[in-house]
Amino acid sequence: MKTGLSIGAAIGLCLLAVAPAHADAVYDGCAAKAVSNVDYSDCGSAWIMREDKRLNAAWKRLYPDLPPQSKKDLLAEQRLWIAYKDKSCLWRANGDWGREGQVIAYPTCRAKVIGDRAAYLEMMIADM
Repeated sequence: MKTGLSIGAAIGLCLLAVAPAHADAVYDGCAAKAVSNVDYSDCGSAWIMREDKRLNAAWKRLYPDLPPQSKKDLLAEQRLWIAYKDKSCLWRANGDWGREGQVIAYPTCRAKVIGDRAAYLEMMIADM
């Protein structure tokens, strides 16, 4: 009876553990066609913009209908989240991870952070 992982399976699992999470089919399609760092950067920037638009749309749907105290509290929370977002993923873009970190890992990380917040706001809208 064979136990444990094959070397190939173990390497695959390791690569999954360090690879940036891609959860955007449009990004994946764009990146599949990329041939340069500029192309990858453009794909990532476009994903970040899509998630920003999604976040802003969720905010515009949620915020106006909240009671006054909830508006105040959510706005304070959002300001803290923005400070977090602005610092998020910078460790991937600092040069330690090379150009791959700057043009692939950083934008996909930042898009995921923004997308997670958008999903949270969308969940709050659904709960109202």
